[in-house]
Amino acid sequence: MSLYYVQKFLFQLNRDEALKVAYDRDREAALDGYDVSDEERVALVAPDIGLLYHLGVNGQILMHFAALHQIEWSDYLQRMRDGLAEHGPVREGVYAVTGYVGVEAHTASLANASNDGTA
Repeated sequence: MSLYYVQKFLFQLNRDEALKVAYDRDREAALDGYDVSDEERVALVAPDIGLLYHLGVNGQILMHFAALHQIEWSDYLQRMRDGLAEHGPVREGVYAVTGYVGVEAHTASLANASNDGTA
C-alpha cells in the first residue's frame, strides 16, 4: 500500500491548478508518477470516498477531494461511514493508529467506566 503517495497526490491536487486540469482531462493519466496501487488508483479515479477513507486517507485531505467532486458535507460523511461498513476498519494512517472506534463506542466506554467506579 502506498498511502503516502495517495495523500501526496490529493494534497497536490488541492493546490496545483495544472494538476487539477490534468485530472479533469484524464484521471488515470494524472496519476502517472505517483506510486499508487491498483486499488488506490481505482478509488482516486472513481472517486470512492469510502474506500479512500478505509485505506487510511486523512479526513482533512479527503474532504477537499470530496469538495472538488462537489460532494456535499453530509454525503461525504455518509460515504466515509459506508466505506467502513463495506470495507472494514481503517487499514492504515492516523485513524488506524489511534484505535478510533467511533463516538458511540467511546461514549459507552466512558459510561461503563463511570458505573464501575474507574472513571
